[in-house]
Amino acid sequence: MAHYLSDGIVLRTYKLGETDRILHVLDPNRGKVRCVAKGVRKPGSRFGGRLEPYGHVHLQLYEGRSLDTITAAELIEAHEGVRADWVASACAATMAEACDHLAQEGERATAMFLLLKDALGVLAAGPERPAAVLDAFLMRLAVLEGFRPSLDACTTCGSTDDIASFAVGSGGVLCSRDTPAGLQRLAPDVHAGLRLVTEGSWAEVARGTEPLPRSVGALVRAYLTYHLATDLRAWAAVPRGAGT
Repeated sequence: MAHYLSDGIVLRTYKLGETDRILHVLDPNRGKVRCVAKGVRKPGSRFGGRLEPYGHVHLQLYEGRSLDTITAAELIEAHEGVRADWVASACAATMAEACDHLAQEGERATAMFLLLKDALGVLAAGPERPAAVLDAFLMRLAVLEGFRPSLDACTTCGSTDDIASFAVGSGGVLCSRDTPAGLQRLAPDVHAGLRLVTEGSWAEVARGTEPLPRSVGALVRAYLTYHLATDLRAWAAVPRGAGT
C-alpha cells in the first residue's frame, strides 16, 4: 500500500465503531478523499482536535481498499470561529455539503478547493452578511460546474433591454417579451443582489448592514437545485434575517 500526503479541507466526519472516525476531505489534487482516523475518539488521541469539520489540514495517509488511513495530521487553519458561531457554522455546513456532493474521488478539484478555502476565510473574519457569503459561494460553485447564469442578456433572444424576470430553468434573465405569464417579475434590488453574489468581490458580498432581499437566497437555492441536481439539507439551518 502506498503512502501519500494530502493538503485538504475537512468536509464532514462521522463515527466508525467505538473509537474511530471517517472523514471526507477535499484535496485540490485528488478531489474527495474518504479516510479513517483510527482511535481519534479515544482520550489523549494523537490527533487531538486537528480533524474537525472546516479545518484546513496537512495529512499523511496510506491507501486502503475502501478507505485510506490517516497516520499523521497537522492543522494549518482550524476555523474555530466558524464552528463557534452558529450562523457561520450553518453556512459552512452548507458549503461543505455542496462540495461533498459534487467533488469526485480521484479527480482534481483545485478550483473548488480554492473557492471553499476563500469562502471559509471570509466567514472566519465575521462578515456582516454571512448568508450572502454562502449565496456567493454557491453561485460561484455553479459557475465552476459549468452553469454560469446570464444576468445581463435575455437567455431566449439575447436582448439586454427591458429585463423582466429570472428563469431558473432557462439559466438566467428574460426580457419582458419572453417572460411567460405567471413568472414573478425581477425586482431591481433582487437583480442587483444576484449580480453581487455571482460577480462581486468577497469584500462587497461580506460587508453591509442591510440584508439582501430574501428572494436572492431563494433564487440561488432554486438555481443550484435545478442545475446541479442537489437540494442541500444544511440549508434549512441558515437564517435569513437582518445583517445576513
